[in-house]
Amino acid sequence: MQIETIAVHSGRQVDPATGAVSAPIHLATTFERDADGGFSRGFEYSRDDNPNRRSLETCLAALEGGEAAVAYSSGMAAISASIEALRLHRPGRLVLPQDIYFGVRSFLTDTAFGRSLETIVVDMADQAAIETACREGEPGIVWIETPSNPLVSIVDVAAVTAIAKAAGFATVADNTWATPILQRPFEQGVDVIVHSLTKYIGGHSDVMAGAAIVRVGGPHLDELRAIQRHRGVLASAFDSWLALRGIATLPARMRVHSATALVVARFLEDHPAVAKVHYPGLPSHPGHAVASRQMHDFGGMISFEVQGGRDEAMAVAAALTIFTRATSLGGNHSLVEHRASVEGPATTAPESLLRVSIGLEHGDDLIADLDQALRSIGSSV
Repeated sequence: MQIETIAVHSGRQVDPATGAVSAPIHLATTFERDADGGFSRGFEYSRDDNPNRRSLETCLAALEGGEAAVAYSSGMAAISASIEALRLHRPGRLVLPQDIYFGVRSFLTDTAFGRSLETIVVDMADQAAIETACREGEPGIVWIETPSNPLVSIVDVAAVTAIAKAAGFATVADNTWATPILQRPFEQGVDVIVHSLTKYIGGHSDVMAGAAIVRVGGPHLDELRAIQRHRGVLASAFDSWLALRGIATLPARMRVHSATALVVARFLEDHPAVAKVHYPGLPSHPGHAVASRQMHDFGGMISFEVQGGRDEAMAVAAALTIFTRATSLGGNHSLVEHRASVEGPATTAPESLLRVSIGLEHGDDLIADLDQALRSIGSSV
């Protein structure tokens, strides 16, 4: 089946009890035993398994083309569980890209487990640097994030995976920004894919959940499930139902996000108040060729730097009327964020940078809003 059909049908069936086309939400925490003490209907206790969570996990595995998925209470729960599970057999260093989601860096500095890891940061556009990092360290994990947050950098997934595997490293790809609709990391040899389901997959800014999907099963899958179950960091029944609902429209939404983002990026690139645009759909982007090869489209995330600095960037954000000033991305509303002020002193984002998540509004309206906001700082730059 094509991915649009998988998104609508995988993990779902008509409810056998009522004929409902949309599955019910199973909020029960416990399930009835059989007379002989067994659980022939497949469920015992909702922390161990739940019909809604099972449906979501089935659909996610099918979307990514993996063997199994494990749904967690947030994207960070999925990220931390993936690192911990893979370290059982790859206890060496964690190789990270220069531009990476701030939550990952915070996890590595703010938790005892994170601080116990040997980490090294490399420019993943420099394959020689990746080879050196892997050669000099005990086999561990190579972390891939593409497109990256917030600078929208592109990593050549196939090249990095080949280097990692040759050195005995496992690979994890954060596919949140691209989603399985735009990018298929398992086809490039990646071992584990993580998602913040809160973002594009949920799609409506109303669900908090995450997932780890494995290409093939093994001890790391067993550990991922054990962490989910025994630490209780599982996606709830309602959040699972919401995420699965979002998946049904994901292919259509990603087409709109991507098409509108490209139009907006072209506008920004030509605007005199904009110093730089970070969007892989533009030929001027250094990762454009790689993105064109490994992605089906370029996604809905744009970062751009205004002429000036922090004050000018904040002024533009304040002047926008259709864009909402808020953290997160992937919903139907367009959002804008001054990333440096969100991340604080440890940020790697330029003070002049604004990150925007292009929603489902009409592109002409978004461009008009950006134009009037950028014109408001024209006299000061």
